[in-house]
Amino acid sequence: MDLSFSKEDLAFRDEVRAFIAEAYDEDLRAKSAQSKNGYLDKDSMVKWQRALYRKGWAAPNWAEEYGGPGWTATQKYIFDLEMSAAGTPAVSPMGLKMVGPVIMAFGTPEQKKKHLPPILASEVWWCQGYSEPGSGSDLASLQMKCEDKGDHYLLNGSKIWTTHAQFADWMFNLVRTNPKAKAQEGISFILVDMKTPGIKVEPLVTLDVPMPGQQEVNQVFYTDVKVPKENRIGEENKGWDYAKYLLSFERGNAYGPGLKRTIGKIKKIASQTDASGNRLIDDAAFRAKLDALEIEVSSLEFFELRMFSAMSAGQRPGAEASMLKCKGTDLQQAISELSVEALGYYVMLFVRDTWAKTNEPRPGPDYAAPIAPYYFNLRKASIYAGSNEIQRNIMAKAVLGL
Repeated sequence: MDLSFSKEDLAFRDEVRAFIAEAYDEDLRAKSAQSKNGYLDKDSMVKWQRALYRKGWAAPNWAEEYGGPGWTATQKYIFDLEMSAAGTPAVSPMGLKMVGPVIMAFGTPEQKKKHLPPILASEVWWCQGYSEPGSGSDLASLQMKCEDKGDHYLLNGSKIWTTHAQFADWMFNLVRTNPKAKAQEGISFILVDMKTPGIKVEPLVTLDVPMPGQQEVNQVFYTDVKVPKENRIGEENKGWDYAKYLLSFERGNAYGPGLKRTIGKIKKIASQTDASGNRLIDDAAFRAKLDALEIEVSSLEFFELRMFSAMSAGQRPGAEASMLKCKGTDLQQAISELSVEALGYYVMLFVRDTWAKTNEPRPGPDYAAPIAPYYFNLRKASIYAGSNEIQRNIMAKAVLGL
């Protein structure tokens, strides 16, 4: 692919920058600067996503017929690059990046009409029901019971590590519709209205001790939950195929732009002069670590561009998505570790959300507060969306034939 920007691409870049300057206001900037995981409170995320929606940019990967912008691979890259460079909030991916593409590919016309417009407009919030207490990386071992009751299904069981379930209006679930079939052959893909009787959401408290209602993850319990059969996506017992399709999108995210921004933050921190008049950036050992990571990020960016160009041409990501997920999350963790090293003794001030209950200012510089929580939060990156160990098995099978 041609890696140079055309005049049209440069004009598009200027348009993206102008949009950010107008829509990314001081309130959103202040909240983003203190985010531990890229997300904001729900109201702020909706505010940002609706600004993108009004511009027609809420779903860069959607087909034009469903409201996507119809961008080239280069435009998508420019968009991601500029958004990351500005530090804009992460959009909630469950609707726009996960279930939306599945509904487009496998949903009925009625399902598309019902669900896609409110997802695009951020009028309806989604969460993902995949992992269970005994089924995480080995997702095909899931056991949520789904009984056929004629005109509806009856669901019993629980889902865990469910991001923002407390905000969700709908949940897309993998459930066990045929317990006698082989693990991957007895699973169906079901959409569930979170207002259905029998659903209970319980928060899972993480190290940062979030304030009530602001937790990132939850456990969701289902007790005799009735779900209409028209809420099933595609064929019964074919849910594993749809889940793999979804995971190719979840694993196919662009990491490079965000990693470049974090590298830039580290450089700023390391360039400050300490009480002795020294700068960490001048330390040869530290600089070598930083340079090595920066080279790896540049290499990853070129890989991403090739992959997204192929996707724009209609090719589905295969082992490339697994490779990107492994390398991207490995670099996220390595760079967050270097952020901790650059911050020095200020990293010991693990600022929790409970600090907001006091009238005392946060200790240390403003940029210090989210770094330790961000480091701990990223320990999950090599586990979610299929652990990196499993991704390497996928690559070994698909590429090496092992």
